[in-house]
Amino acid sequence: MPIKKRKPIYKNLTFQVVVAMGLGIALGFLAPQLAIQFKIFGDLFLKLIKTAVAPLVFFTVVQGIASAGDIKRVGKVGVRAIIYFEVVSTLALVIGLVWGNLLDIGANMQGAHPNSAATAAANTALAKVHAPASTMEFLYGIFPDNFVGAFTGGQMLQVLVISVVFGFALLALKPERRNVIEDGLTRVSECFFEFINLIMKLAPLGAFGSVAYAVGSNGSAVLLSLANLVLMFYVVVTFFILVILGAICRLSGFSLWRFLKYIKDEIFIVLGTASSESVLPRLLQKLEKFGCSKQSVGLVLPTGYAFNLDGTSIYMSLCVLFIANAYGVPLSWDQQLGILAVMLLTSKGAATVNGGSFVVFAATVSAIGVLPVEGLALIFGVYRFMSMANAICNTIGNSVATVVVSRWAGEFSEQTAQIEYERTLGRTPNAAL
Repeated sequence: MPIKKRKPIYKNLTFQVVVAMGLGIALGFLAPQLAIQFKIFGDLFLKLIKTAVAPLVFFTVVQGIASAGDIKRVGKVGVRAIIYFEVVSTLALVIGLVWGNLLDIGANMQGAHPNSAATAAANTALAKVHAPASTMEFLYGIFPDNFVGAFTGGQMLQVLVISVVFGFALLALKPERRNVIEDGLTRVSECFFEFINLIMKLAPLGAFGSVAYAVGSNGSAVLLSLANLVLMFYVVVTFFILVILGAICRLSGFSLWRFLKYIKDEIFIVLGTASSESVLPRLLQKLEKFGCSKQSVGLVLPTGYAFNLDGTSIYMSLCVLFIANAYGVPLSWDQQLGILAVMLLTSKGAATVNGGSFVVFAATVSAIGVLPVEGLALIFGVYRFMSMANAICNTIGNSVATVVVSRWAGEFSEQTAQIEYERTLGRTPNAAL
């Protein structure tokens, strides 16, 4: 059997982005005025990302709903899974917001902007323009005049409404008709994800332009602030996994630590690829061997990849506050709760392909309408560093969700779990999981 050649490191996207960021930082310090001119590279990349936002959200939300099967027949597993997903993902969003407020994340960068006062004033005016006059006006505005108009107008909340309604309409069809449409959507979706992957190949160029501009115009303050964002994101993700998911596992009757040892290979794969999708096929097999029924694994795990992205939820809430603080846009608690409601929807559209979380974060910023899109360039500069923790949290969160829901629904075999766990450690089964 021929030995597969290892991919050269210079072809690795993470390596390319890191090098591009290094070059951007160097140019920003050595030639600030020249570095500012490269802002167009970051802007062009963001412009291409925006072309992918609406279709990406539509496909992932529709397919996420469709993957749950017939809602009337989902029964005990499906209903419990949806409840679990909504509760835990909401908790992740809240933790991200609370952590960001406690740290006042990004506030130390506000003074680095040459026209921070003017920027804050402009964004306050922008917030007033976008703010709906009343709740009824807001509700009226999220419903589009026609199907295509939501996509061409770039109204993400309208796209989300269409996606949800279309997804449930798809479930209402007879299986033979629904399967044909689902197959067609899957094929188009695969093609579209390739389109996104092509855009992501330009990520190093976008990172170079964004970082060069940020450092050239703001100096070292922006680097310290971004480094703090990455560090604090890792801290809160670690807290969520060990404390929140650990408590959920304990309440469900099993040990998180022992479970992490069981899926450690998959965790390291995700760490290397920065994509939770890379281990989905392995987890489908491994969790069934672990004692979860085939029905529960097939329903909960794939659906969780669309509805239960805990890492993405934390990432989005923390980054929203970072941009708001960095650009001097005040957000009251009422506004933050409104943003949380928006993120509960947009986070469901975070595909597991490379860059999916950033694309949907861009959609959230667009949907909110009160934050400067220039902040996306800063966030993208460190996205690759954050994506590893993001993907690991998503993977562990969905794996835990599958076991918890299986146990909750009576679709779990304790004996099978114990035998499989001990087998992987090369020991004789003797201790409770």
